[in-house]
Amino acid sequence: MITVGIDLGTTNSAISYWDGEQSVLIPNSLGDALTPSVVGVDNSGEVLVGKAAKERLISHPLHTTALFKRYMGTQRTVTLGKQHYSAAELSSLVLKSLKADAEAQLAQPVTQAVISVPAYFNDYQRKATKLAAELAGLEVLRLINEPTAAALAYGLQSQEDDTHYLILDLGGGTFDVTILEYFDRVMEVKASAGDNHLGGEDFTGLLISDFLRQHQLQPQQLNEHQQQNLTRLIDECKCRLSGEKQPHFEIELAEQTLRYELSEDKMREICQPLLNRLLTPIERAFNDAGLTPSDIDHIVMVGGASRMNIYKQCLIKALKCFPTTQLDPDLVVAMGAGIQAGLVDKNEALDDVVLTDVSAFSLGTGTHNEHDNDGKVGDYFTPIIERNTVLPCSKEQVFYPIHKAQKRLLMTIYQGESRYVKNNIKLGEIDVPLPKSDSIDDKMVRVRFTYDISGLLDVDITVEQTQHTISQTFEQSSSMLSDKEKAQLKEKMQKLKVHPRDQQHNRLLMAKLERIYEQSRAQYREQIAELISVWEAALASQDSQRIEQTYQEITQFLKELGE
Repeated sequence: MITVGIDLGTTNSAISYWDGEQSVLIPNSLGDALTPSVVGVDNSGEVLVGKAAKERLISHPLHTTALFKRYMGTQRTVTLGKQHYSAAELSSLVLKSLKADAEAQLAQPVTQAVISVPAYFNDYQRKATKLAAELAGLEVLRLINEPTAAALAYGLQSQEDDTHYLILDLGGGTFDVTILEYFDRVMEVKASAGDNHLGGEDFTGLLISDFLRQHQLQPQQLNEHQQQNLTRLIDECKCRLSGEKQPHFEIELAEQTLRYELSEDKMREICQPLLNRLLTPIERAFNDAGLTPSDIDHIVMVGGASRMNIYKQCLIKALKCFPTTQLDPDLVVAMGAGIQAGLVDKNEALDDVVLTDVSAFSLGTGTHNEHDNDGKVGDYFTPIIERNTVLPCSKEQVFYPIHKAQKRLLMTIYQGESRYVKNNIKLGEIDVPLPKSDSIDDKMVRVRFTYDISGLLDVDITVEQTQHTISQTFEQSSSMLSDKEKAQLKEKMQKLKVHPRDQQHNRLLMAKLERIYEQSRAQYREQIAELISVWEAALASQDSQRIEQTYQEITQFLKELGE
């Protein structure tokens, strides 16, 4: 049984495995290593995942969705047609597609996985990720932080000892910072920080706002088709900026042709607030690790958004060091996840590699706030395990009831960094009965937190006088749903019709033709409509030779058009 490594990304996802010597990326049915994290439903009710779905974002915006990873761990749902889906359900469809690709490549069932998550994902987001895997028929053996996975890939490749790495992971929706030390075959995380709402899509968002401001338009003046088309053109323009001095595009909106030009100086000015935000978690990570930029040997840039020149220049100016770029930033996390999968499988080639991690958030309990007279501020948060504590760890603190007549103590468990519990995430609570006594010292309790690398928090509360201990495990990586609710979700997902994997390239061509038709001006539409009719007739014939010949002819035509 082979364990796979998966990078479940905001914009793109990838899957890999350890073949005994190296981490190997598994291509999807189109031969690509990256699968867009996009899900759609076509007119027949079949689910489309990946590139074909991405093409339909413009032509069928009400039946297609992307960027749903940003909603992981929340109650927000997305409507596709008549159905409502949570981020976990949509993510499960991406994972299911990756699982099918792996099974086709490896010629065996794939049921176990290591999945990467942003280092700064909170408890709810990690639980949602594991639920998504469960719905896709995968058992998660380990959730690995994305920067840690990237460092693992670089550490094993370079084999440099006593090396400090600064991993900067700027993906589509999140920014993670991790400082690691690699020595004597040990990869030790020193500190993690990040921003769950800062990624490449935010840079795109600011450029869209600038376009609308320049042409005196309001967002509500654009329909769904126009919004998706504008987003795609802005994204392409942003990407072209790395190779062109002043890329531009034209788009038909409000019954007129509007032009937009971009330059590095212009983009830097527009996006300066985001560049400033990037530096905050970097500074926090250095402070927590007790290091300075001069202690760093390699800066590793991860994530497709790291290709932006203004981002690179901002980092070079702030850190006085040039980044390491040997590995593809889009694929390095998946490669590292594959290495971790090999470690989990106890592959002989990796037996002597040790990987440590840290707690991304502080874990603690709520304590009485004597100054909260009106009840608006709430209890204080008292950390027991501080953020960036090396895992596994076990720490204990002593607590007392508020008054000596108290019969019970309700210990609430939280995760976060705020001074007040109301701003942190509640993981649960434990009701502790206290002995009868007039002495408050007799009602003292010892609270021990034990946190392991798999995301399991064990809380042991011992009443000092009676030595009675109450224990509870908070599984940071599991779903809070009941078995019945999980079964209902699985049944819902199994009822969905998923488009056949071996027909993905045919569906992609149709989606591309539909998108080009939507974007074309009047003089080209008739020509594209004819191509769509020819392609539909070829598919309807079920003649494989005719389908292949028509596919090649249309593909060549689109290539000449620059598509």
